[in-house]
Order: sequence, then C-alpha cells, then structure tokens
Amino acid sequence: MAKAQRALVAMRLGRDDDALDEVAPSSTAEMRELVLLLFGECSTMVSALGDGGSAPVKVQVFDEAGEEVPIDEADPPVRTAVRTLLAEVHGNTEAAEEQVEIALSSAAPDEVNSLVLQALRWTIRLSAECLDRDLPVTDWVHEALAD
Repeated sequence: MAKAQRALVAMRLGRDDDALDEVAPSSTAEMRELVLLLFGECSTMVSALGDGGSAPVKVQVFDEAGEEVPIDEADPPVRTAVRTLLAEVHGNTEAAEEQVEIALSSAAPDEVNSLVLQALRWTIRLSAECLDRDLPVTDWVHEALAD
C-alpha cells in the first residue's frame, strides 16, 4: 500500500517514471498484489460513482485521435486493464486475478509498465471524481492525492 501511495503522489506530480520506480517489485507476487490493490480501489470507486450499481458507469477506450475503439482492438495493456476493472466491478476477483497473472507472466516489461500506469491514472481520476461528488475515497488514496 505504501508503494502504491508513493506512486500516486509521483503520478499526481506528473512524474510517470518516478511512479514506476516507486512500484518496482521485488517479486512478481508483489507486483500482482499492487496492481490488484489499485484495481480493487478503482472498482470500489466505480461502484460509489454508479450509486452502488443503480446508475451504470460506462467504460470506454479511445485511441490517440480521440475515437472510441472496441476493447478487443485496444492495445494489450489497456485491454487487460479494462477487463481487470470490469471483473472487479462485477465481483469476479478470480477473473481479475487471472487477467493480471496473464499480463505479468506473458507481457513485455513496457506493457506491464503501461498496465501499472493505467491503474494509477484511473485511481487518480476516479478518486478526483468521487471527491468532487463528496463520495468516499480510501484514506491512503485520499492522502496521496491531497494538495
């Protein structure tokens, strides 16, 4: 949790490389735990934003030109991120774990970094939206993003 918090601070300051340095794992298990922690927090915030499931939250993927692309046509790290988040949101932690495990065992290092950065970005964006709406945000995330 402390690593994720330091990475969120670095991301908030616009230092992606420092964020990746903060989460550099000592093991694959540690990286899996960190990524699942971030997606778990994202899932909790999506549920809060979706009013506990009564108001749907739409997940979209856009290319560099701002055009929406189907999830299956997104870059592999983005596709993994979306599938992991959706599995968590729907309470299927096992499927989320499988998505992360596949990425960590078969993706190139830059793709893993992209997945981590995506999880950090979503955590920042979702927490900002929750705070704007006076919805709860986990203390460690809130502390990392406080000005």
